[in-house]
Amino acid sequence: MKLAVLSGGVGGARFLRGMSAVVDPDNITIVGNVADDIEILGLHVSPDLDSVLYGLAGLADDERGWGRARETWNALETVGELGGESWFRLGDRDLGLQLVRTELLREGVPLSTVTARLAQALGLRCRLLPATDDPLRTFVETPAGTFPFQTWFVARGHRDAVDAVHYAGAPAARPAPGVVEAIDEADAPTELAPGVRAVVTATLMHDAGARRRLAQDVLEAAGAPA
Repeated sequence: MKLAVLSGGVGGARFLRGMSAVVDPDNITIVGNVADDIEILGLHVSPDLDSVLYGLAGLADDERGWGRARETWNALETVGELGGESWFRLGDRDLGLQLVRTELLREGVPLSTVTARLAQALGLRCRLLPATDDPLRTFVETPAGTFPFQTWFVARGHRDAVDAVHYAGAPAARPAPGVVEAIDEADAPTELAPGVRAVVTATLMHDAGARRRLAQDVLEAAGAPA
């Protein structure tokens, strides 16, 4: 049975680990959130995709709840000592992945292709796709100003009340290659893993085929005739 799952980060990774224990991972396609990606220290970081990668590869730090197990922090400590941005916690092992991703993206390789290469290198059997290859970012509007999601959530400790959320690039973003096909070919309604952001669904809604299938899935989940 083929399944399509829309997923966020840590919560989604845990959900997917359980799912892959009872469903053949070769039949699971994961559509991951990229609207919370961040460019920091010259690197393109995809936190939600990485949480899924690490979780399904058995590399996640379950005790800390995020990042890689057996992590060290030498590079980040040096960044802080030199006055660089150290609020976003990238460990030494994690930095290795970010360096590879960033190099490939700068060479013009699409994020979906980069993600497939990383997943293969880490031995994932599930298929992991970014929701889109296009630029897409979450901004949080607060009384203190408007901030990128990671700045609001991590750097500012999500202490600012939220007035609104908007997604830069959403109107132009299109599903990455394989996303619509995975949803359309699934043998069951599309699964929404914990932590999935509304922007993932919003991106898919710009495609007529995905919009139709997701609408059918919602009706089926609600017990109404499609």
